[in-house]
Amino acid sequence: MKVIIRRSPEAGLSIYVPKKDLEEPIVESEYETLWGGWIRIANGWVLDLPPMTSDTTLPITVNARKRGGDREEA
Repeated sequence: MKVIIRRSPEAGLSIYVPKKDLEEPIVESEYETLWGGWIRIANGWVLDLPPMTSDTTLPITVNARKRGGDREEA
């Protein structure tokens, strides 16, 4: 699914999923740089992000894959 990842001074890192009209803060990540690992957002979803360089500028639109077995369904 296409998602937009951005950084705001108030909320830190957040993710927006246009097809769901969902915006949530990123609460946990596998890697400090985000890329190539998983992230957990506030609603419990876990998404796999593509590998990218650590100096990738935000905001950015990427294809993420939702992992199964989360607390909320898509």
